[in-house]
Amino acid sequence: MKSSGRTCGQCGNALSQYNPDSLCASCFRTPATPGIPDRAWRDDQVLRALAAWDFGELLRLVRLRSGVSQMTVRSLTGLTQSFISDLENGRKNLGGRDAIVDLLNGLGLPADLRPVLLTPFTGPELAPPSGALDPVLPWTPDRMVTSLELAVGGAMKRRSVLAALGGAALTQYVLQSAIAPAEAIASAPADGTPVTTPLLDSLQATTNALRQTDASSGSGTLAGTAMRHLKVLLGLMKRGTYDDATGRRLAAVTADTAAQTGWYTFDSGAHAAAQRLFLGALRAAHASGDPRLTAAALSFLAIHSYSTGNPRDAITAARTARTNISGQDSPTLHAMLLTRQARGYARLRDERNALAALDQAETLRTQGPGEHDPHWLYWINEGEILGQTGSCYLELGRPVEAAEAFGAARGTLNRDDIRTRAQFLSRAAMAHMHAGDADTGCATGHEVLTLVSGIRSARLDEHLHSMLHEAQRFASTPPARALLERGRTVMTERATS
Repeated sequence: MKSSGRTCGQCGNALSQYNPDSLCASCFRTPATPGIPDRAWRDDQVLRALAAWDFGELLRLVRLRSGVSQMTVRSLTGLTQSFISDLENGRKNLGGRDAIVDLLNGLGLPADLRPVLLTPFTGPELAPPSGALDPVLPWTPDRMVTSLELAVGGAMKRRSVLAALGGAALTQYVLQSAIAPAEAIASAPADGTPVTTPLLDSLQATTNALRQTDASSGSGTLAGTAMRHLKVLLGLMKRGTYDDATGRRLAAVTADTAAQTGWYTFDSGAHAAAQRLFLGALRAAHASGDPRLTAAALSFLAIHSYSTGNPRDAITAARTARTNISGQDSPTLHAMLLTRQARGYARLRDERNALAALDQAETLRTQGPGEHDPHWLYWINEGEILGQTGSCYLELGRPVEAAEAFGAARGTLNRDDIRTRAQFLSRAAMAHMHAGDADTGCATGHEVLTLVSGIRSARLDEHLHSMLHEAQRFASTPPARALLERGRTVMTERATS
């Protein structure tokens, strides 16, 4: 048969001049399953979803850009259609690294885009500052110790600081915590301090006691004490004697302590120092091999991110944490992480995703603690979810719904967690005032001013300032004047105490 000079659009074989389909006979009989065209991967939104490991959004976008159906994705990836739907709608997560690789291979991720997913830095504009410690590479025990030394201030003489991270650099740090190979804890010096189980029990008990104190009286008096406690643990990491199993438990206690110390530091208003501690905690958690501790560190990073104007980083941190614990029976931990995602979405004014995350969080909370839920999540209850719901509604510009959620939370919050009660009630006061109900808002404001006596917290002070600023709108009314006068007195006392 005479050749037409054209080739098959699928396999490249020569075509007959009579072939109207641009396919050779073999390919015509067995057409290929349609895949994701290259152009769909080049879309800016697709690349952002890929870099953030937002695989549900990635799948939704590439389907939208390429016109393929969920059934086609099913044939390409082997996933069920119901799972694909749940993944796109945020109800399911991929279960770890292998599942991620299988999905992207099935969809045909172009080879030149793989660095967007896996490479620490994607261009010179993201390189660490000259003389600074590369924040991502490598994930080794020695590097973990160095990171913690920098966080506690013990390595400043090296003139090498961990630069504050945000955006793509922080995203890559977070993602590397999930995909970096497991670290082996190296043998410690034979003549070092023996690290025993009773010693680790005692050190963990101290961390737990500080956590309980923070819940009731704030972090103002705890940051220094916790930092000294962390330095003891860091000294044992460097100079103690322990085997691999004991070393991993030591890393676990260190991770928990570093994360809590970062929280006290953050609550005191030192945001950059807090981030260094959270990043050090993330490395120690990775070394411990406990994904729940990794999730805890990422949860704190999420709060830090949405509180400092980086809500997308918060979403990435919380979502990565949920991927890490996908194999754990820990509904309460998932619920807590979903509230972090929701706050990030609310800051972005993404109402659909914020409310979906909150709804899923409440559903998981009602299941009760799972087999792998950690002991330190005792504070996740109905009131916490309702309070976070109120905060999201307030940030979404829906003060009436915010006030309703805070009102429902009031009777269910842990009464011993005074700082949290004060923060949520200060937001409830703002919600009522935003909704035009100045009398209820001012009455709630007086409750807050009564609660805050003796609580030292820079974050709480920010809430009080915002509440009193909102009351200025009603300064001509007697309830607001009374609240403002009392508020000035309380804030002066707090500033001088």
